[in-house]
Amino acid sequence: MGDFIVELAANAHPVHVAAGALDRLGELARAAGLKPARAALVTDSNVAPLYGDRAARALRAAGFDPAIVVVAAGEASKSLATLATVYDRLADAGLDRSSAIFALGGGVVGDLAGFAAATWMRGIAVAQIPTTLVAQVDSALGGKTGINHPSAKNLIGAFHQPRLVVADVATLATLPEREFREGLAEAIKYGAIMDAPMVAALEAAMPAILRREPATLAEIVERSLRHKAFVVQSDEREGGLRKILNFGHTIGHALEASAGYGSLLHGEAVAIGMGAATALSRACANLPAPDATRLLGLIEAAGLATRLPAGWRGAEFDRALKLDKKRAGAGVEFVLIDRLGHAFTRELGFDEIIAALA
Repeated sequence: MGDFIVELAANAHPVHVAAGALDRLGELARAAGLKPARAALVTDSNVAPLYGDRAARALRAAGFDPAIVVVAAGEASKSLATLATVYDRLADAGLDRSSAIFALGGGVVGDLAGFAAATWMRGIAVAQIPTTLVAQVDSALGGKTGINHPSAKNLIGAFHQPRLVVADVATLATLPEREFREGLAEAIKYGAIMDAPMVAALEAAMPAILRREPATLAEIVERSLRHKAFVVQSDEREGGLRKILNFGHTIGHALEASAGYGSLLHGEAVAIGMGAATALSRACANLPAPDATRLLGLIEAAGLATRLPAGWRGAEFDRALKLDKKRAGAGVEFVLIDRLGHAFTRELGFDEIIAALA
């Protein structure tokens, strides 16, 4: 099992990466200091039939009393309406300040349940149990929680660090192919921004990754999470270094919002966003052409698109881009790379961004 600690002083917490870790959830939760009490297991309509009972049994075996809360699968559940429904279920279940919420699912469940935990009784414990590749390599760690606003993604949220992260790579076996491939975008991102040797590792391992070999997946998930932990430990609330984790996300989030949430999967949008960020890096940061070609080739080897879709430019795209959380004055604090493994931010004007992408 790949175990390590995210060192965040009072918010330090363990991370466990292994096939079969879900069956040890209750044991791992108690070891992390969570009290065996009334709890909520928040999941979605896709994950509940697959892993809901297993997770609940593991929690009950360790003395927890989980109420199972199931939301509709999909990005549309990151909404005020679904959040209100979750609050109603927490009230019905009698969760108090000693309770914990266990978020079992992908990024939508992690963000939604994490935000519910951050705001229920002004904050209760949350454990993240990601079951998608996007969540396992990225979103489950870092403490970002929230929901979408119709005008832009993740506008409503809070930082709320988990008390525990448990990534069972065996759960990736049941992930639909499209959802599996989208998660590779976030893993590739870490190679692009901070670990050039990881690009080579992903190139070599891609056949095994696409066969979903558990040992290879565990290595990729742990390597990605260790990179994210390093960044979060240095910059918990995105005041500096953590901004580099948004490589590909500025354009990706604008595409998601303008296309309608759910039309493009998050990782698909990020992959296209990385393609756009690569073009901008060539234009604005002197990214060498061989590095750009190699990065785009790796994204495409994962079965993901790198080119902006037809009709991408429109009023909704412009509006979402201008509402980006990383906006700075008249532009956006954009993440660029000047070589594989090295990222930085630079303020770019909206017109400058559009011109480079046209």
